[in-house]
Amino acid sequence: MHELKTLLIKLTHGVSEQDISQEELLLIKEWLAKKYLTFKNNSYKFNSKYRAGVLGLVQKGTAYLHVIGENVKDLYIEEIGSATEGDLIIAKRLIGKRGGASATIAEVVGREESYGVGYIIKKYGHKSLVDIKTDHPVGVELSQEALQNYALGDVFKIDHQEHKIVERLGSIDDPKVDEKIVLAQYNKHDAFDEEVLKIARSFTPVDAKKYPNRKDLRELPFCTIDPVTAKDFDDAIYWDDTNSTLYVAIADVSEYVKPFGALDNEAIYRGFSIYLPHRSIPMLPRELSETLCSLQPHIDRLAYVFEIKLDKETLEVTDSKVYEALIHSDRRFNYEEIDAFFEGRLRAKNQEEKIIFDSLSKLRVITDRLKAKRLEHGFDFHSIEISMKLDENTNLIATTESKETPSHALIEDCMLLANKEAAKRYDRGIFRIHEPPSQSKLQALYQELSAIGMQIEIKNTIKETIEAIQQQAREMGIESEVDTLIIRAQMQARYAPFNSGHFGLGFEEYTHFTSPIRRYSDLIVHRLLKAIAKGDKKEGSYVLRNIETLSMMISEKEREASTIESDYKARKYARWAKEHLGKEFKAKITATDPEIRADLHDTIMGARLHITTAQNVVLFEDVTVRIDKVDIPRARIYAAVVGKADDV
Repeated sequence: MHELKTLLIKLTHGVSEQDISQEELLLIKEWLAKKYLTFKNNSYKFNSKYRAGVLGLVQKGTAYLHVIGENVKDLYIEEIGSATEGDLIIAKRLIGKRGGASATIAEVVGREESYGVGYIIKKYGHKSLVDIKTDHPVGVELSQEALQNYALGDVFKIDHQEHKIVERLGSIDDPKVDEKIVLAQYNKHDAFDEEVLKIARSFTPVDAKKYPNRKDLRELPFCTIDPVTAKDFDDAIYWDDTNSTLYVAIADVSEYVKPFGALDNEAIYRGFSIYLPHRSIPMLPRELSETLCSLQPHIDRLAYVFEIKLDKETLEVTDSKVYEALIHSDRRFNYEEIDAFFEGRLRAKNQEEKIIFDSLSKLRVITDRLKAKRLEHGFDFHSIEISMKLDENTNLIATTESKETPSHALIEDCMLLANKEAAKRYDRGIFRIHEPPSQSKLQALYQELSAIGMQIEIKNTIKETIEAIQQQAREMGIESEVDTLIIRAQMQARYAPFNSGHFGLGFEEYTHFTSPIRRYSDLIVHRLLKAIAKGDKKEGSYVLRNIETLSMMISEKEREASTIESDYKARKYARWAKEHLGKEFKAKITATDPEIRADLHDTIMGARLHITTAQNVVLFEDVTVRIDKVDIPRARIYAAVVGKADDV
């Protein structure tokens, strides 16, 4: 279970007695008695002889233990007994043994994936409950009599810890079950407990008189710029051109969500808001995310504000302050409106808008220059994001390409500036880090690109080499495709307690400060900055005492949210493909090794295809494919290449 894995991570770094729940304490006392743990200075920690991890790469009774909570090599496990891949293990290190680092299993304490999804199929003439990903039995004991009560295609949430069915989710034939499937696999839920909602509803509207110590910025003409469908407005901006000062106002979520308690526990359990094509599953109750914390127009709101003064010549930050404030946003814009204004297609309707538009015109000059300066060290990638349009039954009916526009770029560089300034204010905390790619990954990338005729010339730096590749890709008309491969070759950005820079952005230090409504990481950064400002050692010590664990947990929650979003889209594509079996479409080859894959590039874009039949295809080649088979439970589409783009 995720809670158990979190506890193991905490114990790897050491966890204070005051930060342990009653449920955790029961396990800790048991493990202490078995000498897996030590207890010193009011802190529980793994004995140096023991490590916790996830069992992986099981072969012929041996396995490797992926140690969690530490960046160390896997441990070789010679005898796994009855343990299986995916088990959470406490292992005892074998000290002094020759060869690689090894260990023995001290105890199997649970499963990494404690929830899964099963469905009913007919196997050998009998009904069987099997895992939706593998078609293997799920390990739940069910009599044939019990199985007769279920229909073929019935889908269930499974608790692997207890080996039992939690709930029936629906039928595999119903497209609306897709959302329940992707959420159940990570034990996510949409509804908030009544205890959490009660806290969210207890807050009263903002009354400025109650906040005499906050800086009053309500006279400044702030505006928000977001997608047209957005309901939660994290950030508002104002550019004071006379004083060359950027104000980035962020929803002051930490004023409402305090450490500990039901609301904070739920926020950290969710970690991130999840965005599906048809709706969002918020990190915070909508009473906060879409109302009280959202920087709506024409209403007083509490904000945490970065005031950043720039040198107009060098664009260096000459001074910055962060403080609690009151703001009153003048206008809520969407990206399309601001782009229309920049293109001269939209004019101010009143004096209020004229002031904002004038400010944004001057700010755009600054952010364009900031971006150019940023790209001297960072990278400019042109991967394409695809948005889905679903009907009322959540069936896919259309896709559109989302590209960066001037309005997106303006907001992005404002947010990057605030995030950089936040990261400069502490040495230990939450950093957003991105390490350079490994040499092995770079070599694999260079070989893949060489195979399609690109000339790879190794320059003095990775940046120069990659930029030369990007220039070639532009000339060949495959810019976004090559950028996608370059991104894949890189390390995954993550959260860490110590700074090691951000390779992709080219920043020496970076964090996430600007989205506390939808990311728990930003909420921690706000708490830490406030503690630093107040000299509040109690608040600061709580955040910093658990910072290693928090960093790791949030990185994991981010991966979960991302996987849920991509898995859901894959299910929508698969259902669409099922309705188009035998039909031909345009596609682009996106991988040739170890298997051939293609992406649909037609009226519907972005569906990943597993190519079963193809002759002499090359990477990024435009082809015609025929959809031959669709596996709805696994969300896989199988196709055959039936023609090339240059066929006459």
